[in-house]
Order: sequence, then structure tokens, then C-alpha cells
Amino acid sequence: MRFEGTLDIAAPRDRVWSFLTDPTQVTTCAPDVQSLDVSDPHHFKVVVRAGVGPIKGTFSMNVQFLELERPKHAAVLARGQAPGSAVQMVSNMDLSEFDDTHTVMEWSSEVTVSGMIQQVGARLMQGAADKITQQLFACIKTKLEASVPI
Repeated sequence: MRFEGTLDIAAPRDRVWSFLTDPTQVTTCAPDVQSLDVSDPHHFKVVVRAGVGPIKGTFSMNVQFLELERPKHAAVLARGQAPGSAVQMVSNMDLSEFDDTHTVMEWSSEVTVSGMIQQVGARLMQGAADKITQQLFACIKTKLEASVPI
């Protein structure tokens, strides 16, 4: 599955970059995160509860920054497993500075799901993923815009 979009954020590009590339900050916006373990600036592990409809699991995800071009581009690889299911996601983010107080983020993710969640919840996956994505980006936008002095 491929997901992509654009998000306008009323915050400077450096602030947006710092938030989105800091696992301790960005995971505060991810739904159902149970734990975070940062190994080094490029690798971290996160345990998250996810699923589709009645099929849910706790995924242990290994996350790695593949590319970091401050403050404009990042690529991330996340791989995880839960009993009977697996997920892999490659995400890209590009930040453009509209002006000193406004950033445009273009993002895309390629997600591959296998196992029980894919077999049972295939027809529900798009809607569930869209809902999670909306929640994630609404939180990011709120947190970043709230910290900008008026």
C-alpha cells in the first residue's frame, strides 16, 4: 500500500525537522505506543499496538533513519513483527520552507503487511491506515504550532 500527502505547518522548518527526527518527540504523536528504546541517533525500537478491526497485535518495530539531509529530507525504514503478522514501511519526508514561520511537508510511505492482519483485515486496512495517519499528523501539527510564539 502506498500513502502520500502534504501537510502545512505554521512553524519554522528547523523546528519541524527537529521534532520529526527526534524519536522521543515524534512518538508522542503515534497512537498506542507502549515503549521506546533509542539505540543511537539513527536507530530506535518502538513497541506499538496496531491492527485492523478485531485483529490486533503488539508490534515490536526496529526503526532506522536511512537518509538525513538536515533540514530538508529524511527517509526511514521500519520493520516489525507481532505473533502471526509482519509489517515493513519505508517513509520519505521532504520539508520546504514557505517563509520563516511556515513549513510544507511532503511525505510518502510504502507499507507491506503480511500474515493474519493482512489476510483477515485486507479490506479494512486502507481506512484504518488513513485514520491513524490523520491522528498522527493532526497531533504533530498541533504540537508544533502550539510552540510557535505569535
